[in-house]
Amino acid sequence: MATETTAAEGGHVSPLSLEEAGKCVDSHGGAIGMPQLCGEWMGNQIFWLLVALVVIFFILSRIALPRIASILAERQGSITNDLAAAEDLKAKAVEAEEAYNKALADARAEAQNIVAQAKADIQGDLDEAIAKADAEIAAKSAESEKAIADIRASALDSVKVVAKDTAKEIVASMGSKADAKTVTAAVTARMKG
Repeated sequence: MATETTAAEGGHVSPLSLEEAGKCVDSHGGAIGMPQLCGEWMGNQIFWLLVALVVIFFILSRIALPRIASILAERQGSITNDLAAAEDLKAKAVEAEEAYNKALADARAEAQNIVAQAKADIQGDLDEAIAKADAEIAAKSAESEKAIADIRASALDSVKVVAKDTAKEIVASMGSKADAKTVTAAVTARMKG
């Protein structure tokens, strides 16, 4: 828009006439108020606004929006794949946990079987050792009882011999004489009770 005219002679700017300036420009060529709100220029502004919006729309719809849509679709696919992979990993984790729990239960059962077997083995060894010790004790007890019986028998015989000798000596010291048969009969009768 030509709001200023140049004089042919001097190259100076000359003021415009009121008819040339219109309602939006003063006589010196300056805008009156805000030029965007001038009614004379509104049609021109609306035209260029529509042109700019159409250009922006075509640029966005042909270049930017397809790129954004492809990025969003790629992200959605990536998210969907990640969610599916997470579900698979979750299922595998659940299976692994079940397998772990089963292995743990089997290990506990096996450990209990091993403990029970060890207890049975120890009890068997203990019973065998007790039986062997009982047999040894019984054998030693029988030997001891036999030795005691032998000692008693020899002691009884020794007591009889001593008693006979003592009785003979006592009778002899009293001044009488006793025969061996009478002394033996008297000692045997006394020892029987």
